[in-house]
Parts: sequence; structure tokens; C-alpha cells
Amino acid sequence: MLHAGARVGVGVSGGSDSVALLHILRKVSEQIGIRLVVLHFNHCLRGEDSEQDEHFVAAMAGHYSLPFFSGREDVAAVARAKRWNLEDAARRLRYGFFSSLIGEGRIDRVAVAHTADDQAETVLGRLLRGTGPSGLAAIYPVKGHVVRPLLETRRAELREYLESLGQPWREDATNHDPARLRSRLRHRILPILEGEMQPAIVSHLSRLASMSRQDEAFWGALIGARLGSLLRHDGDRLSIRCADLLMGALPPGTEFPEEARSAVTRRLVRGIVEELRGDCRQWTADHVERVVRLATAGSSGSGIQLPGVSVERSFNWLCFSLATQESEGQTSRRPRTNLPLSSAFSRVVELGNPGESTVIAVPEIRCRFHLKVVDWHLCGSDTYSDQGALDRDLLDSPLVLRNWRPGDSFRPQGRRGARKLKQFLRMKRVALRDREGWPVLTSANMLAWARGLRVAAQFAPQSATRTGVVITEEKL
Repeated sequence: MLHAGARVGVGVSGGSDSVALLHILRKVSEQIGIRLVVLHFNHCLRGEDSEQDEHFVAAMAGHYSLPFFSGREDVAAVARAKRWNLEDAARRLRYGFFSSLIGEGRIDRVAVAHTADDQAETVLGRLLRGTGPSGLAAIYPVKGHVVRPLLETRRAELREYLESLGQPWREDATNHDPARLRSRLRHRILPILEGEMQPAIVSHLSRLASMSRQDEAFWGALIGARLGSLLRHDGDRLSIRCADLLMGALPPGTEFPEEARSAVTRRLVRGIVEELRGDCRQWTADHVERVVRLATAGSSGSGIQLPGVSVERSFNWLCFSLATQESEGQTSRRPRTNLPLSSAFSRVVELGNPGESTVIAVPEIRCRFHLKVVDWHLCGSDTYSDQGALDRDLLDSPLVLRNWRPGDSFRPQGRRGARKLKQFLRMKRVALRDREGWPVLTSANMLAWARGLRVAAQFAPQSATRTGVVITEEKL
């Protein structure tokens, strides 16, 4: 957890656990060669009591001549603004404060005072919320720059230790708030389990968490390797074939029971979420199951909003992206008639003389289009026949390059009848999300060209064509 020479920030709230941690680390700091810094984060949740907590911790740091850093944030206001629950907001902001001190080079590690009781409460709480096996790993002794030296120590032992030293601590009244699940587990459920059913319940739950972490180490290595070969990265999206997800990405030709494939599938879902957003917090087994159902029976274009992540079915692929709002459990189909402003565009095109190109930049879809006017006889029709060539003399004003809109239809060269562009895009297996900004060129409001399709028959070059227009594109 800690190495000689490390500058260790000790997170001290003022409660008994963190005060005991500071005393213990101070006792052993010289022996193991670490330097201590006292850290306190004021959540501004309890008015004057929060201020008194900060003064108490600052006075302790001063008494032992230890450097002291404090941070503060109106956690309740942030929680409302970002639609986080209060406990989650407090954790995010507190650990954000710790990370900022690491980033500034003021400390190398952060030691926090989670105990065996905290571990047991976490395991029980996750079971009640419907966690999968990975959630049973609960609190990790070491995670990133955060270490938890007291994770196998009971809270009662720490209080006895402080009493033996005559060291006071601060009591947080919110820890007794029955509206909070952790408070009910701590003061009602665990005492009943420990007193009436199993005296070693805390030890058993802690051991379960430890065994689950060992399993997670194996699964993490396996799933990481599989996702490395199966995931497709597309900007801010991660995609995987539904078949790869549902078959559990297990070696072909090998017989595995359904339970084995299902176990790997669910781990792959969690692995994708972790890679996308950094963790699986707030994700339960039910959320994972919703993703599996989307891969199994969802139709192309359907999607769900889960904590922090949007998942959409696109033909045979599942596409994961960060959600703009962490709304949970909503099933949706993206609207087809209202395009997002980021994908809608319209540009009037003025063509030049033969040999000249008109360049149209469209940052909305990150593309640049070149409309080159060519002498059809000099350049030869074979050169441009497959490059979206149009007969310039058949084009009328206004000439507009814009995104596809519902209702667009045309008859591509070589087709007998007209069809809606939506049908052609569906036949080409263009994802619904990608269709929204699909570029087309209209001539006097008639569709003449669409990306990836042959030009409209009525605007295609013919034997009498003298001047052509060739459309090409490149990424911005």
C-alpha cells in the first residue's frame, strides 16, 4: 500500500475511523519512512457542524505539526444540478479533491479509513440493489492512488483504541439518518444479523468480498483480452457485434454450457461500460440484463438509457456511448423526423468552370465535399463513372448540399422505379444514427445525388453530355 518516501494524504473527516487512521499512521510513519499530510473535504451539508468538523481536523494537524489541505463544495447543490444522489455526489467531489492534490504533486497516495464494517455494509447494500457477482468485490484495499489500511479492522476496535488514548472525535448525525440505506444497515440490520443469527457475519461478508476480488482479477484479464479484439472504436462510441456478445466471445468449435456463455456475456457488458465511463457504479444485474435483451431481441434503431450510458441496436451491432443524462431504465427509439442540430446542415452550391472545384466544408458531419466540373469528353466518362458524376447541363438552381430529410425519394441510375431514400439506406445497412446527417445534393428541390448511391437517373451523364460534375468527399 505504502512505500518508503511516499507523501501520504490521510483523509480525515473528524469521525472516529479517520481520526484513528491518522493516529495509527503517525505511529508507524517513521518506521516505514512515509510523510503524512492531513486532508479534509467539507461537504457543506450540515451547516455549522460541517465548519466545526473542519476546525477540529485542522487543529489536529496543527497539534502534530502536519501539513493540512482542505477543500469544500456545496454537495447538495451539485447533486441537484447534475441529478446525482447525495451520497454519490459527495463521493465524487471528495475523491475529485484528492485526485487534484495527486495531480498537483502534493501527495503520492491517499489513505482513507474504510473498515470491515463498511465492507460488510457495502456488500449487503449491493445485494439489496441487485448487484451481479462483480459487485460483491465491494471496496478494494488498493485502487489507483487510494489505499485503505483498515479494511480488515472493526469499527469498535478503533473506538476502543481512541478511548485508550483519550482522543475525542466528531460524531456525524447524518450517520443515524434512517432515510439512508447505509444507516439502516449499520444500526438495524447488521446488529440483528450479528446478534441473533451469525456473530461472524461481518467477517463472513468481508471474506466474500475478498474472494470476489480474486475472481474479478481473473475475469478482468480475460474480458480485457477479449474486448481488445472485439470492440470497434468509433469516435465517442464503442460497438460490438451482437453475436460476439451473446456467444460470450468463447473460442468457436468448443462446447460450453449456456450458463458459461451467459456469464461471459454479462462480464463483457460490464467491461464495455467500464472502458467507456471508467466504472460500473449504479449498474445492477438488471441493467446488464436489459443490454442482453437488446442484443437478443431488440430491433435496429431501438435503444435504452442506463446509468451514464446509452445503448443502441444498429442492425447486428450494439453501440455504447456516454449518456447526456443519467436517466435509468428508459427504452426508446430515436426520433426519425427531428434531426439534432449537430447533424442538420444546408449549403447553397455555386459551380465553377471546367477544371475548377467548389469546396464545401460541413463540420456538422466532419466532412469536406469537392464538386469538380470536368470536360466530359476530354476526361473520359470511364474515369468518373463510379464517382458520383452528374451532367452539369441537367442541373438547375438552386443547387443545395444538405442532410437527408424524411420523405426524400429518387430513382437511381439503373433502377426502374423511384423509392424513398430511407429504403435505400436501410438496404445498405446504414445505421439510423448515421442516416441523420446523410449528405444529398438537390437540384431545384429534386434529389440528384446521395452519398454511396448511384446518381439520380434524370441527372446522370448521357452520350450527349458535354460537362460533368464529380462529387468526392474527405474527412475534416
